[in-house]
Amino acid sequence: MCLGIPGQIIEIVDETFQIAKVEVSGVKRGVSIALLSSEGVAPGDWVLIHVGFAMSKINESEAEATLKALQGMDQVYTDELKMLQESQIE
Repeated sequence: MCLGIPGQIIEIVDETFQIAKVEVSGVKRGVSIALLSSEGVAPGDWVLIHVGFAMSKINESEAEATLKALQGMDQVYTDELKMLQESQIE
């Protein structure tokens, strides 16, 4: 199962290829922010991540509510975090 998971942008690591380092529940990894280039994103912004891409900007309260709901899914959420940690976009 693939979930859309909220993550907070820590830094923009590659402006040319539009890659940002994002933190999701303590897991940090690179994600593509190319789909949000017209909106613009910056460190501190929250985004909804799916399969290595930031799909949309969300506000902090929406991110917190979504994370709380996902954490209630127990093993499904744990598995998704494990896959996120093991994947890489560079």
